[in-house]
Amino acid sequence: MKRDLDLIRKILLRIEAHDFGFAPEEIEIEGYTEEQISFHIFLLGDAGLLKVDENTVIGCTSPSAIPSHLTWAGYEFLESAKDETVWGKAKEKVIKPAGGVAFSVLLEWLKAEAKTRLGLP
Repeated sequence: MKRDLDLIRKILLRIEAHDFGFAPEEIEIEGYTEEQISFHIFLLGDAGLLKVDENTVIGCTSPSAIPSHLTWAGYEFLESAKDETVWGKAKEKVIKPAGGVAFSVLLEWLKAEAKTRLGLP
């Protein structure tokens, strides 16, 4: 299964919007299967953007995890990627031309864009 950066952002936004700092018990996102969402939650845990409990068992077709809460790094990513205009620009200028991009490259571009918008050097 390919990593979907739009789905990753949507999962993080959904968890951030939930009351009290914990992830909701169920995360449903239109256009995505439960397996896609669970796999991407697993990836977010692997990347350190979410605190998760892995729940992959024998017979699972993909690694999966249950989210607990956003990490500091998860909040940092969201602060850079939350704005729809900035995210659209990132997809057009960074993700699409490369046919995919390393997460670290995307994050650096988002940080640079935030600095530009704030008028920082």
